[in-house]
Amino acid sequence: MSARAAPVSVEVVTAAEAEDAARRAAGWMAAHGLVAGDRIAFCLPSSAALLTAVLGALRTGVVPVLLNATLLDAERDALVADAEPAAVVTDAAGLAELATGEPVELAPAPLARPMHYTSGTTGRAKGVWSGLWDERTAAAALADEAELWHFGPDDVHLVCSPMYHSVSVRFAGGTLLAGGTCVVLGRFDAATAAAALAGHAGPTPTTTFLAPSALARLLAPESGAPDRFDALRLLVHAGSACPPDLKRRALARVGPGVVWEFYGSTEGQFTACSPDEWLGRPGTVGRARSGRVLAVDEGGTIWCRPPGFARFSYWRDPAKTATAWRDDGSFTVGDLGRLDDAGYLYLDGRRDDLVISGGVNVYPAEVEGALHDVPGVAEVAVFGREDPRWGQRVCAAVVPAAGAAHRGAGLVAALEAHAASALAPYKRPKEYHLCAELPRTSTGKLRRLEVAGCLGLEPVRPEAGPEGQSRS
Repeated sequence: MSARAAPVSVEVVTAAEAEDAARRAAGWMAAHGLVAGDRIAFCLPSSAALLTAVLGALRTGVVPVLLNATLLDAERDALVADAEPAAVVTDAAGLAELATGEPVELAPAPLARPMHYTSGTTGRAKGVWSGLWDERTAAAALADEAELWHFGPDDVHLVCSPMYHSVSVRFAGGTLLAGGTCVVLGRFDAATAAAALAGHAGPTPTTTFLAPSALARLLAPESGAPDRFDALRLLVHAGSACPPDLKRRALARVGPGVVWEFYGSTEGQFTACSPDEWLGRPGTVGRARSGRVLAVDEGGTIWCRPPGFARFSYWRDPAKTATAWRDDGSFTVGDLGRLDDAGYLYLDGRRDDLVISGGVNVYPAEVEGALHDVPGVAEVAVFGREDPRWGQRVCAAVVPAAGAAHRGAGLVAALEAHAASALAPYKRPKEYHLCAELPRTSTGKLRRLEVAGCLGLEPVRPEAGPEGQSRS
């Protein structure tokens, strides 16, 4: 008998309620010695209390470090050790304590960005650090979002994505600071989101953000979603490639001008694309956002020159930072694409080391490092395959060691058991394939994009112009 999933919490927080809670959380931090530039780590599911605590920290210059709530303790502790926060909040009791602070005054706009962890070819997570802003710079950063998405006091924003996604705080915070209201899901559940969008959980949302995998589940018949979402003025998607059929189904459920997308990353934002632009140029992720200049070099790598407030570095990793920036003030996250004559960007593929499952980044090098610890493993390569629900699923190709005690099903069982003890659920391979060898270049470098084909599997195929990928 299978266990039933716990009910999904749904909370409503108004701008006035958020302001009071943020002031109290900031007061608690001040009373405990946190000052501007300090970090406070949160590793919790989404909630109104978490959202308001994050905003309280940001508006006093304390930088929240937002970690994936599904991390195992060892994974979480490694990131906490790297961030060296002045305080760590990992449970409901600790979060509730922040609400007991004496209210303090807050800056009109966040004085920093949260620090999120991302990674790359090494698999070692790196914090994206933007430092502190003065109030003038902070106002410019807030306006950059508000002027694009037109947040207003009549908005009700439905928060579907977890808080460790940078987009969640950007959209929810922008809405609350504009005087609007947020409806916060404790976790994404299609039926709960559908009920919320229909106004059954509080005020009817006017805006929301959904990764394509979540959008697909929302629009599936079993979600119980209404045929139309006419109250929505803005439905934004990003996080992975959005199949054209899914996008057209979303367009058919809302009014004109509602379904937007963007291409961005934890490091920064590149483009935005209106529905009319996408319909006129199917496959594009839009043109450069205000204040940004896009370029594609001879190798197809996408570069973006952002406004000054969007500068970042990789936390305590000057070498990695140096590879991300050029002398002209442009940065890259290593994605490939092309620009047409009108400046519209089309993505030609992702970094070949990255798997995006359900809008969440999985770094093969990290998973491979864990699986290499299993006795009987000679080589392992982790890769992604297309998945109708999650966009991609994590898979592993394994070369057994000569004379290994466990082979076949026994080795797979050992791999599954070790992954369960060493990796968060979203990182664990959903498929294991045993093989005699892995495809490599003449210099021994793994040809990751060829692994699936060598196994006789259908690989992930970069589409001509997949939808924007948010690496947060």
